[in-house]
Amino acid sequence: MSDDAEQENSRYEVGGSLSHRVPELGALELLLAVARLGSLGQAARELGITQPAASSRLRSMERQLGVALVDRSPRGSRLTDTGALVTDWARRIVEAAEAFDAGAQALRDRRDSRLRVAASMTIAEYLLPGWLLALRAQRPDTAVSLLAGNSAAVAERLLSGEADLGFVEGLSVPTGLDSVVIAHDRLIVVTAPGHPWARRRRPLEASELAVTPLILREKGSGTRQVLDRALGGLARPLIELSSTTAVKAAAVSGAGPAVLSELAVREELAMRRLVSVPVADVSLARDLRAVWPTGHRPVGPARELLSLTRG
Repeated sequence: MSDDAEQENSRYEVGGSLSHRVPELGALELLLAVARLGSLGQAARELGITQPAASSRLRSMERQLGVALVDRSPRGSRLTDTGALVTDWARRIVEAAEAFDAGAQALRDRRDSRLRVAASMTIAEYLLPGWLLALRAQRPDTAVSLLAGNSAAVAERLLSGEADLGFVEGLSVPTGLDSVVIAHDRLIVVTAPGHPWARRRRPLEASELAVTPLILREKGSGTRQVLDRALGGLARPLIELSSTTAVKAAAVSGAGPAVLSELAVREELAMRRLVSVPVADVSLARDLRAVWPTGHRPVGPARELLSLTRG
C-alpha cells in the first residue's frame, strides 16, 4: 500500500461519529465502580447488572479502545496503568453527564411548573373546569393559566408561543396546528318560552333559520363557523356578542332566538328558561378538538391534561 493510501486509511479509521469512538456511559460507570470497589462482581451488583454482563461490557470497551484496562485475578480486579489513566478521563465524562442530566431536569421542572391553556368559549366555560380540577389533583404544584377566546384567537396564541395546549370547536383545524378529537357537541336553536318559535308544532326549516336575524357569537368563533357552513350563509345578526354566556343571557331575556352549544344550555332547558326549537334537514353536530403547533406534540402537564380530556 502506498504512503498516501496508508494516510487516507488512517484518517478514515480515526474519523466518523464520536459516539462510535468513545465508550458508552454505562461502560465508563462500570470502570469507575471497579476502580472504587476493586471487584468486578461488586461493581456489577452496584450497577444492577450480572457479572457476565459486566465482564462482557468491560471486554467490549477494551476492544473498542485497543488497550487493557483491568487485570482480573482470583483476588479481585485491579486497574492497569492505562486503565488508571482512562479512569481519570472517564470520571470527567461521567461528572459532565451528571451535570447535563441535572440541567435537563431543571429545564423539565421549569416546564412542568406551569401550563398555559387557550380554549374557545364553550370548552373553557363548560368542560375545562372539570379537566383542570382533575389535573390539579395529579399536579398540585403546576400553575395553570387559561386564556379564553374564539377558535381563531386560540390558534394565534398557540402559533405565537403564548399557549402550550389549545381547544377549539370549529369545523376545521387552523393552519399550522395538529389536533385530536376529544369530544362531540351539537348546536341547538333556543328561544325564551314567550317567543313564537317556542310554540311551533313543526320543526323549523333551515331556510327560515338562515334568513332570521339571530343572537350570534362573533366572527371567528367555532359556533358561528359551524352554523354559517350548515346553512350556507346567515342573515345580519340581531345582536353579536363575544361570549357564550352573553348570548345565552340575551336569549333568556327574550331578545331573540340564538344558536348555542347543547352543553351550554342544559340547565336553562331543564328549568324552562329556554326552549329548544327543532330544525329540519340540517346537521349542527361538531367535533371538539385539542390542538397544538404542528410537530410539537404536548409534553409534561399539557400531555397529562390531554389524556384527562379523553378519559
